[in-house]
Amino acid sequence: MKKRGILSWVLEFAGRKRSYYGGSIVLAILGVAASFIPYLLIADMVGKLLAGSRDSTYFLRQLLLMALCWILRIVLHSVSTTLSHVATFNVLGGIRTQICDKLSKIPLGSVLDDNSGSYKNIIVERVDSMETTLAHIIPEFTANILLPVVMFAYLLTIDWRMGLANLISAVIGVIFATGMLLKSKGEFDVTIRKTKYLNDTAVEYINGIEVIKAFGKTGSSYEKFVNAAREGADCFIRWMRKCIWWQAGMLSFMPATFLGVLPVGLYLVKTGSLSVENFITGIILSAGLITPLVVAFSYMDDIGKIGAIFGEVTEILERPEMTRPQSLIKKPVGSDILLRGVRFTYKDKEVLHGIDMDIRQGEVSAVVGPSGSGKSTIARLIDSLWDVDAGSITYGGVNIKNLPLDYYMGQIAYVAQDNYLFDMTVKENIRLGKPGASDEEVYNAAKATGCHDFIMGLEKGYDTRVGGAGGHLSGGERQRICIARAMLKDAPVVIMDEATAYTDPENEALVQESVAKLVQGRTLIVIAHRLSTIQTADKIFVVNDGNIESVGTHEELLKNSSLYRNMWVAHSMAKDEAEERDDMKKEALYA
Repeated sequence: MKKRGILSWVLEFAGRKRSYYGGSIVLAILGVAASFIPYLLIADMVGKLLAGSRDSTYFLRQLLLMALCWILRIVLHSVSTTLSHVATFNVLGGIRTQICDKLSKIPLGSVLDDNSGSYKNIIVERVDSMETTLAHIIPEFTANILLPVVMFAYLLTIDWRMGLANLISAVIGVIFATGMLLKSKGEFDVTIRKTKYLNDTAVEYINGIEVIKAFGKTGSSYEKFVNAAREGADCFIRWMRKCIWWQAGMLSFMPATFLGVLPVGLYLVKTGSLSVENFITGIILSAGLITPLVVAFSYMDDIGKIGAIFGEVTEILERPEMTRPQSLIKKPVGSDILLRGVRFTYKDKEVLHGIDMDIRQGEVSAVVGPSGSGKSTIARLIDSLWDVDAGSITYGGVNIKNLPLDYYMGQIAYVAQDNYLFDMTVKENIRLGKPGASDEEVYNAAKATGCHDFIMGLEKGYDTRVGGAGGHLSGGERQRICIARAMLKDAPVVIMDEATAYTDPENEALVQESVAKLVQGRTLIVIAHRLSTIQTADKIFVVNDGNIESVGTHEELLKNSSLYRNMWVAHSMAKDEAEERDDMKKEALYA
């Protein structure tokens, strides 16, 4: 399959504003014409002066025309860059929108394989760094390359020898430019890699700062970040040292057109084969070649960077998506969920080995097992965050791969153990479960899940901002708000993946009671470590090393499953010890 070029991606990201780039180029070309005319007027004025003309009216008119041309050039340049900026901001917005949309369509494993700092670096910093280049390179690079070409062509018509004399410095400059490119080969890719590692390390350090401080590991943990920062700086310095003399040579010789024009022109004038008028015209036109060339070649590094950044962006956009139809072909009947021969591999290791599960509508189905046995993986597969490698998952008699992703997502409310809140108010976070919900519906969901009392105790009640990732709240408070959000969604299927992990016993009992009321007639799937929370489940699946070892009620499993029985004994002992410690604390407090 042929790889798409950068221009193709740019036009796609620009969307309806892509025509603005065309308008920007047209105006840039007109600006070039407006920039070129003054040089012709100056050459004509010099010719008149050398011929002895003293017509002040003529010279004044020429000066006014030059002024008008320069004003026109500024206006055209301003409008041209305005159009290119509008198109560019659409490109940047299109890139970010498509990346975020893509992340919602690719398997979760593909997202988790990369550090979150890498995505943040690409979506924010890397994409933003393209703005100046994309907005200016199309109109300005076009103008600054086209103007010297037009002037050079006109100079050839005056005297081809003077025209070729301009190329002497250009040839030397190209030699230095080639050397610079050879020296810098691969260096920019190194800077991208080192910068990405630095960003990932910084995010990791900041996210773990609480643990680092708690265990007094500030020095050793900080050392990794310092080394990454030093390597990030050293790669740029090394790149600069390898290229600086070549770059200096290029910037010195490339625009130095007089290096060839003056000696050649003087020789031709001396031999009588070039008129003084044409010699001066040649000098004037050669002077006009300098600035545009310097500006044009200053974009060479930026062009290389654009290619590297688009490589990162398109790598994400070209990842395989989970294949789903766009429209509902067959409507599910009921909300039974059946897993048949499901196998799943993560990072080259098969974690589920052909499991079968029957999760019936209106039942409470629990999934338990040792850590790492595959419980959360099953929940994520049911929620279609990943695709199975083999076997099938059906919902209401329809394979979930044959259901539109948006439709199926609307059928399931998922509460994970690693809950997340946005930096919005408590009310807005709960309302995410049902965007059109009234305040009363939000309050009722909060009351049903035991959130209302603690929310009313916050500084501004439901209008309190929770901070980034809910950082202003405790883990248990965040969890209960996430449960309220899931309950408000009113989906036929509710998945609770360690949903009560951070709740205290009193609130846990309240949440369990409210969940029992709210999920009546719905399919509830509970992933739990605390076995006491799923004693009343209609069906309990015991998962061990990626296999379904046993299925039954709590009483049946205590009789028939040694693994479940051992887990129950361990859980009961841990619970008794925790209660005993609590009693001892209370006795010490009131002693």
